[in-house]
Amino acid sequence: MEPLSRLTPATAEVLHALLDAGAPVWGLRIVHETGRPAGSVYPILSRLESAGWVTSVWEDDPSRSGPRRRLYELTADGVPAARAAVARIRGTGAASGRVAGASA
Repeated sequence: MEPLSRLTPATAEVLHALLDAGAPVWGLRIVHETGRPAGSVYPILSRLESAGWVTSVWEDDPSRSGPRRRLYELTADGVPAARAAVARIRGTGAASGRVAGASA
């Protein structure tokens, strides 16, 4: 797992949403939970996956109608790293109220 080159409030919010989910979660749900635009969330998820913090798979549920969803989940090493990153950004005071007041 690689360290993140930068930790922004948006990245912290995505990490927090993944921590709160506790199970694989689709990207659009993260968009809704963070209030961030998809054009911000999906590149963050891609960077997190490239760095080894997150894994993703295509949903395989033939009984569900609609397009397949990509499910994202923190890796075993990503969970403690995400907790530390969210705590670190809280400490800087740079995070939005959603992350600053949240518990990870």
